[in-house]
Amino acid sequence: MSDLAAGSVPRPATVRDDVERALVVVAHPDDVDFGAAGTVASWTAAGIEVGYCICTSGDAGGFDDTPRERMGPLREAEQRAAAAVLGVTDVSFLGYPDGRLVPSIELRRDISRQIRRFRPQRVLTHSPEIFWRRMGASHPDHRAAGEATVAAVYPDARNPFAHPELLAEGLDAWTVPEMWLMAAPEERQDHAVDITATVDRKLAALAAHVSQTAHRSDIGDWVSGLAGAVGRRFGLPEGHLAEAFQVVTIE
Repeated sequence: MSDLAAGSVPRPATVRDDVERALVVVAHPDDVDFGAAGTVASWTAAGIEVGYCICTSGDAGGFDDTPRERMGPLREAEQRAAAAVLGVTDVSFLGYPDGRLVPSIELRRDISRQIRRFRPQRVLTHSPEIFWRRMGASHPDHRAAGEATVAAVYPDARNPFAHPELLAEGLDAWTVPEMWLMAAPEERQDHAVDITATVDRKLAALAAHVSQTAHRSDIGDWVSGLAGAVGRRFGLPEGHLAEAFQVVTIE
């Protein structure tokens, strides 16, 4: 439950204005599109290069009788199509089993590899905390991906002595100065991105995930409802839509 006073606007975070590259690390195909597609669309429109690192291929998802061996490749293709809608072409899949993700040393290493390869000034990932008001946003895989990514950002990716095999691959240490966490508990959310101008691209990206969204006719209303509530909570003009994050500065 939020500890914000009723009707109060969250204190805004200070965010960097010198970001050239941003890496998104999520558990499943479609996670970034449900949680941050409007924001990603605004970044690419501003000239920021965005890359995706997807920890699983979503092989445990879906709502029909698609054979399990086809689900992972299908969802990878859907994610690449959704990424293209937002202007993202750098999409990597780590291949961990869907539904069984844990913040292991191996996962931390593999995320560190992508950070050192892509060299972002900003990393966006899941909050490792439980968002009790929206448990669906706090899937165990989401929290595991968030915890592993936080550890990869600090200290693994910046420490040349962590994961020495990465140095052997020619991947030098890289320091990420800023993290954005999606689906953080409301009392930790301190930055909102106005997505009123990009919500159509968010909906188009979600529509690309046919195996996950084709059975739902309410996606537009659902997105507008959630994003409208965020906009009101952050004091945006009436009718504006927003996505909210916890911003973490790493010294």
